Amino acid sequence: MSNQKERKGFYIMLDSMIEASPKPDGKFVQDIYLEGRLVDLAKYTGGVTDESILQLLKNCEGFQQFVHSIGVSITTQEASSDVIFTLENWGKTSKYESGSRMSVKCPADGTEMIINVSDFNLSAEDDVPGKFTFEFQQAGLLATANVIFYVNEGYDVPKLEADEPVDFQSRAYENMISRSLLHQGNNKRLKAAIEKAKRGEDVTIAYIGGSITQGAGAKPINHACYAYQSYSIFKRLFGQHGGEHIHFIKAGVGGTPSELGMLRYERDVLKNGAVQPDIVIVEFAVNDADDETAGKCYESLVLKALSAGNEPAVILLFSVFINDWNLQDRLAPVGFHYDLPMVSVKDAVVEQFYLSKAEGNVVTKRQYFYDSYHPTNTGHTIMADSLGYLFAETDRAAISVQDIELNKAPVIGNDFVTVRLLDRESNTHVAHIVEGSFSAVDTELQLAEMDDQPHGTPQFPYNWMHTDSSGNDSFMMKISSKALLLIYKDSGNQAFGSAQILIDGEIVKTVDPLAISWTHCHAVILYNEQYSSEHTVEIRMDPEHKQKHFTILGFGYVE
Repeated sequence: MSNQKERKGFYIMLDSMIEASPKPDGKFVQDIYLEGRLVDLAKYTGGVTDESILQLLKNCEGFQQFVHSIGVSITTQEASSDVIFTLENWGKTSKYESGSRMSVKCPADGTEMIINVSDFNLSAEDDVPGKFTFEFQQAGLLATANVIFYVNEGYDVPKLEADEPVDFQSRAYENMISRSLLHQGNNKRLKAAIEKAKRGEDVTIAYIGGSITQGAGAKPINHACYAYQSYSIFKRLFGQHGGEHIHFIKAGVGGTPSELGMLRYERDVLKNGAVQPDIVIVEFAVNDADDETAGKCYESLVLKALSAGNEPAVILLFSVFINDWNLQDRLAPVGFHYDLPMVSVKDAVVEQFYLSKAEGNVVTKRQYFYDSYHPTNTGHTIMADSLGYLFAETDRAAISVQDIELNKAPVIGNDFVTVRLLDRESNTHVAHIVEGSFSAVDTELQLAEMDDQPHGTPQFPYNWMHTDSSGNDSFMMKISSKALLLIYKDSGNQAFGSAQILIDGEIVKTVDPLAISWTHCHAVILYNEQYSSEHTVEIRMDPEHKQKHFTILGFGYVE
């Protein structure tokens, strides 16, 4: 380990899979974001528990005080040229541009390369450690990366002990997976889908959720994600002649709640009416803190899926963050209310995280989590096996005599069951629109790997964009509806500015696309009323931001 052997250090990344993903600028990059996550990486990957030390990692000043050097080693799974590793600090004045960078070229054979922090001209502009970037020379390469922070004299960090490999064939693993079955529920619809598959008929499994469903943390993202792995389990269990009649839809978009998911459902799951899925798996347990209705959007999405004429099975899936948090207590009552199958990864893994191997530990947090929020390949496999356990248990069980009851009062709310997307391409007949100075089309959009594709698909490409040169005329829309949501683009680009939203001449919201600080789809409710009526919607730039950009991605409406 080079000349650092005598210096104390701890892992920030340990045998972490990374992938050369194509980016819009033509580079092949894996980004590991550190802002808000570095402390968790030090705690759960490095084993650091001293709170005074962890506090030093929250800003660049503390980082420079604490960290002497960074050790980086990268091993590709096939012969490859060097990989450039960079630590980017976010800046104080311009977050993504004014901070400093530290880079080193790493051979792909596992040799550890050292960045001495003192060798780089760190800037007074440096605010917080922002991200690691691994830049490859070609797309699609997979590699294993280790990153060690070696510390200055006077700091004590624990000696790292290797985890025992996860034994996926053990009885302890089977017991852990069995704990994920939160509620078997009414199985009539799921068994019908299983029987169709056994007969060799076409069956479609669809997944909708946030970044975990998108596949974040899985390498490669399209085939190692829990969605594709559990689809493969279903094919193996019930498919005929290779399972080509079992079809796969994945509609996960990072950082977005069911409030946006319900607007995407027709487009991304039903493919605008071209597909009728037999099984729909809903995963928003760690995203729905951003649902401003505290569950009405979630229940509306579940009912939207359940109400389809082909009577699909709906499975509720509850993932978990590294701090053991999710919204299962809020969302599971929806599943109990409609007697739906529910799978809780939280119930499976959290309790055993705190046990020793002798007491029954199967997987550690370091093995399960890629970062503070997303699973590793091992974590995605555990999620997939948990769904697979539900599939197998349902197959073994007797069929429920009657179907689920939908004609009942909601447990949280069903205000948005019939919500539909309105953008430049979809459902424009329901509104009269004058685009004003929002006449451009934004092409720098949030990307998400949909279905089994390895590349990102731009989200909401049929949008209306205001630019610094398009004038100052308002976007105007007349629409008759009971409820209306706005979808707009968040951005980290300082060229974007705030917009005012007026309903019938009154300002109801001022939205700031810089609040989230990354390119992201954001849905907000503009009104939700008891009866439908005509409203005039005006969107105009904040008076102080008339020369800024703002992108309307679309609307959601309930007639």
